[in-house]
Amino acid sequence: MPPRVRFAPSPTGYLHVGGARTALFNWLFARRLGGVFVLRIEDTDTERSSDEMITGILDGLRWLGLDWDEGPGVGGSYGPYLQSERIDRHRAMAAQLVAQGHAYYCYCTAETLKAKRDAGEAADGAWRYDRTCCALTQDEIVANERAAIPRVVRFKVPEGPAGFDDLVHGPIAFDGANIEDFVLLRSDGQPTYQLSVVSDDVEMKISHVVRGDDHISNTPKQILLYRATGAEPPKFAHVPLILGPDKKRLSKRHGATSVTEYAKQGYLPEAMVNFLSLLGWSPGTDQELFTRDELVRAFALEGISGGNAVFNVEKLDWFNQQHIMRLAPDALVARVKPSLVAAGLWHDDYLTDRREWFLAVLELLRPRAKRLDDVATQGALFFSDTLEYDQAAVDKHLRVPGGDDQLAAIDGVLAAVAMFDPASTEAALRALAETRGVKAGVLIHAVRVSVTGKTVSPGLFDVLALLGRDKVRARLASARSLLL
Repeated sequence: MPPRVRFAPSPTGYLHVGGARTALFNWLFARRLGGVFVLRIEDTDTERSSDEMITGILDGLRWLGLDWDEGPGVGGSYGPYLQSERIDRHRAMAAQLVAQGHAYYCYCTAETLKAKRDAGEAADGAWRYDRTCCALTQDEIVANERAAIPRVVRFKVPEGPAGFDDLVHGPIAFDGANIEDFVLLRSDGQPTYQLSVVSDDVEMKISHVVRGDDHISNTPKQILLYRATGAEPPKFAHVPLILGPDKKRLSKRHGATSVTEYAKQGYLPEAMVNFLSLLGWSPGTDQELFTRDELVRAFALEGISGGNAVFNVEKLDWFNQQHIMRLAPDALVARVKPSLVAAGLWHDDYLTDRREWFLAVLELLRPRAKRLDDVATQGALFFSDTLEYDQAAVDKHLRVPGGDDQLAAIDGVLAAVAMFDPASTEAALRALAETRGVKAGVLIHAVRVSVTGKTVSPGLFDVLALLGRDKVRARLASARSLLL
């Protein structure tokens, strides 16, 4: 049967890198095998969950292009897909487990449990619940219920193995003897994570659970719950955690932000998907650049590594640059327009009268753009009449003995050149340098600073041709005025 997988984020924060990678692996697995990708929002932490966070998660998935087959806004046969709307089902499972003898009511107070735990840890350093309430008679339970004594529901952990075969790590051994009778339902009637996730996975017929290594310790308890309900446990695949360059768990100190923030920073979703897919997964070849369709065809759980992955922003920048280079011209225009608008550099005639010129400028800037915003930053010299000069560059290349005379001579030859194209302007400058007995680089640096304001730019003679003779001469005049 085609797999049914789920991504089940908790809306206590936006969609971050780790969650996005988990969602991607689930999505690729489902798409590769013609399965179903379920999105379930686990919003039972009412104090920390919010509608704003849910919206942020959905927006992040949409930006990445990870469409879900069942879930919020889509529906499906196994809804509702907000966990907070499924609590009655969770309670019903707890009641069923109690009725079948797999769970029991525990009336021990928090104070009693703390005292026992403190005493146990003081004696031998270890303690787990001693099943005091598991030994209650039916009459004692009835009396406690009539008295409305607060109680939780605990799962009665059976003896024997609780291990499982992980699709990434292989066999993982756990012994039920080392697992405490854990709480399924709190005294306020709220289900715990272990109960709600198993209840939902059973009802939604989830066949594979692909999630982070930090959930490995939860899996034995969930395996036991599946068995107690008579359901076949799904297959588990725990993927490596994502670490920062310092090999510590990725956090905001490493620059980790929500995926929507990466969108605002000028990253392409294609690049982010490509980058995230290779954090802990390998296609088995040396290929690094993938389209979305290529990833779907190549992805297999067997390619997931057991070792932790390192998030490297420089590598993400490289992927982004490569995918920017792959964009068709019209697609590049659409992607860079928002940042140009935000910078006040956009003009509608870039799509009409000046379209050919605009596309030529983009092609010149494209190889140097690591992020979409770089087009606005590096292209300001083309799109704005205002030029900001690097004072150090002016002092080094313009404010030199004979600098004004040099700029005047440059202006003269550029005014006289017949064709204002890269080849002609370069030939004119090199001829002038020979005539004046200076290295061509001296004049080239002077022109670059004069027309771009900086010492670094795309190919100078391409820049001159795209700026045009009139604007170049006007900027040479402005540069000369700096020397007065």
